[in-house]
Amino acid sequence: MFNYFKEVRAEMKHVSWPTRRMVVVYTAVVVAISLSVAVYLGLLDYVFTVFIKQIV
Repeated sequence: MFNYFKEVRAEMKHVSWPTRRMVVVYTAVVVAISLSVAVYLGLLDYVFTVFIKQIV
């Protein structure tokens, strides 16, 4: 178990961590895309609901 954590620590030194600015930008991109998809799917749902109500 001790050896495992020693190796994990050694590997974590090799990780290329993103800068704070990169994290903020990537987070903003994910939020923007998520909101865009939510609006798109919401509009499709609304259109199909109206369409189905007119048929039935």
